[in-house]
Parts: sequence; structure tokens; C-alpha cells
Amino acid sequence: MTRVGCFFIPGSKSTEKEGNNGSCEKVFESNEYRWYGSMDRIGSYEVKPFSKARQDIVVVSQEGKRRLNVYALLEIDVTDARETIKALKGKEDISFTGWIIKCVGQAAHEHKQVNAYRLGRKKIVFFDDVDIPMPIEREINGESRPLAYIVRRANTKTVVEITREIRQVQSQAIDPTIEVLGENLTRLEKMVIHAPIFIKKLGLRLMRRQGLLKKKHLGTIGVTSIGMKGRFPGWVIGMGGPIATLVAVGGIMKKPGVVDDTILIRDYLHVTIAADHSLVDGGPLARFISRLTELLETGYGLLEK
Repeated sequence: MTRVGCFFIPGSKSTEKEGNNGSCEKVFESNEYRWYGSMDRIGSYEVKPFSKARQDIVVVSQEGKRRLNVYALLEIDVTDARETIKALKGKEDISFTGWIIKCVGQAAHEHKQVNAYRLGRKKIVFFDDVDIPMPIEREINGESRPLAYIVRRANTKTVVEITREIRQVQSQAIDPTIEVLGENLTRLEKMVIHAPIFIKKLGLRLMRRQGLLKKKHLGTIGVTSIGMKGRFPGWVIGMGGPIATLVAVGGIMKKPGVVDDTILIRDYLHVTIAADHSLVDGGPLARFISRLTELLETGYGLLEK
């Protein structure tokens, strides 16, 4: 077997060295390396740093593993809503994700069991306002990263207002040192963002039963729209993370559906709900899902000014 003798010392000015079976090139002034050559059984490959954003995702995902998740996989007919959005094109800028956030906010406001956190060992706090964290993909140093943004009081805003808010942060200048959108961070939050991984893990652990702090810093119900990034004919199974409830939006597929006893081709949206069973039981969760389905199928809020 051939061993490769091609290394770089970070910070060195060397840009290329010959290995004994190819060449290794340092990419710009970063810590990325690209190997060119015929390595036995491996072939060409590229090495990149395991970024801070990826490390943070690991921390959040590990927190989600300990949740008592209950999952619901839904198919929701959004044909009428999509036709309304299409008809409004040129008159109003409507984000499909923004509209989903509006519907989730309204349904959660009416069914507060999914908009709640533990408060100490023996209490649960239910919130009136629905704060919805969402990932917005932006490019930082050549890497696409999901940056956190929280739509505060989503239940009180119109679809147009939520859309404008999303559009604003999509074009917001990014501070690569914090990788958070739209928030005026406190000194404590900035310290946590720059803290080592073990400090972040400790912080999330200490917040597990501090419902008021979790709402302030994390929001309550997450919405992630994987299906809006491209063709995605299926469901997304999220881990939930440290938030109360996660609504993961998958793709849209055309399928036969029954409308007024007539079989028609309809647009079905795949949605996955991940709820914490320690906070909500099957009955309240079913009522929340029923109301959310009703709002999505009727195009709730699209004609609201």
C-alpha cells in the first residue's frame, strides 16, 4: 500500500508539495487541502475544516436525542393555497415558508400545550406568544450554512409582515463571528456563541428546565423547510433539538385526491411534527395537528392585509 507523504503546517506560506503518489495543494490561505493523485483505493479527495457551525449542529442534535419525541407524518392538501399565492404574484410578495410560519403560529396560539416548556421540576409554563426559530441558509467563507433567526410573536403578524421580515434577514449583512441573524445579542449570548463546545453543552443542559430562558434565547416552535430547497418528494424526520415542538416541511407532490366526491389531481405537502411527550399528550397534539391542517388547507391568512 502506498503511504502519502504530503502535509502542510497551518499558517505556512507553502502552496504546493509533491507526495510520493501525486500532489497536495493548499486552498488559498484556509485550512483546506485538496489531494490530486492516484491513491490506492481512495482516489482524489478534499479535506475541509469541521466548522463551528457543524460543531454547533452536533451539540443541538445531541440535545434532541434525549427528548421523548412523538412524531406525526402528515400529507396536507395545499392546492387552494398555492393557487392563491400564484394569483397574488405581482401584487404581494408571499413567502410559502412565511405563510406556513403564520399558520403554525396561529395553531400553536390556540393550542398552547405545544407552545410550552418545563419550568423547574414540577411546573410547565405555557406561552401566549409563539416565537418561531427558523434556519436561513447563507454563504460564509465559501460554505453554505444554516443561520438561526427567530420570528417573534408570529401569531400576531400577517403573512406579508412575516415575508418582509424573512426577506430582510435574507439580505442582511452577516457577522461571521456570531452567525446569528436579526438579533441584538446580549454580552452573555455573545460569550456563549464564542465559547468552547463543552461550555455550550453545559449551557443547554442548565436550560433544560428553565422555560423562560429557553423562550427568550431559543424561541418555542421551530419551522424548517427542507422541501423548499429543491425537489424533495417525502418527509423530513427531525430530532427536535432543545425547542418545544418542531415542524419540518418536506416536499410537495401531485397525487389524486377526493374533492366533493370527485377524484382530482391535488398538491400535497409533506409535514412532520416532532413534539415532546413530556409536555404534550396525544389528544392535545391531535387537536393542534387538526387545526394546523385546517389552516393550511384553507389558505389561512393569505388574503389578510
